[in-house]
Amino acid sequence: MAAGQPHVLIVEDEPAQREVLAYNLSAEGFRTTTAANGEDALLAVSEDQPDVIVLDWMMPNLSGIEVCRQLKLRAETRAIPIIMLSARSEEVDKVRGLETGADDYVVKPYSVSELMARVRTQLRRVRPSTVGQVLAYDDIILDAETHRVTRSDQPLKLGPTEFRLLSTFMEKPGRVWSRDQLLDRVWGRDIYVDTRTVDVHVGRLRKVLTQHGGDDPVRTVRGAGYSLG
Repeated sequence: MAAGQPHVLIVEDEPAQREVLAYNLSAEGFRTTTAANGEDALLAVSEDQPDVIVLDWMMPNLSGIEVCRQLKLRAETRAIPIIMLSARSEEVDKVRGLETGADDYVVKPYSVSELMARVRTQLRRVRPSTVGQVLAYDDIILDAETHRVTRSDQPLKLGPTEFRLLSTFMEKPGRVWSRDQLLDRVWGRDIYVDTRTVDVHVGRLRKVLTQHGGDDPVRTVRGAGYSLG
């Protein structure tokens, strides 16, 4: 798994549908995990928080609506975009899905390309650098597509790891990231790296960001981790 890949959780009780979605999302460069029911979905989210959830409404026992409701009630999962899939095309069902907290609603049968576009739309909100957006914070500009970074119009040369670190910080300025969260996001869950490595790369990032003058925008939060601003 390449570090920094956007992570999509697919919750669908039909095995064939689940496989088609996982195959197509993986082909588009997403990291995917799957769950066959609502209980497994809640467990999957607690173990490895996704960037976006594609969630089937009609499932035995715990329905998609109930999974959505529970996730939107919790502070730590409230912000994860949920795309609800349903064979129910009635306006009243769509309204109910959205009122429960779903961020988008797709009626079955759907085209895979349309669903991919909707996943990207939600990612643009939560992880803009993964869809080639230009990010800005104060006088720092990061172009995710061309991999260029400038500060006060001066070009900065960042290594790939420092670039991913800065992208992560710039997507959510003010958010405090623990070292473990940064390891997952920047290095990837499958790679064993000592948490002190994070400190080394944050130090390198700070050095580059301040090489032409200007304050250090990366804040160390004692006992918690790092934050931009």
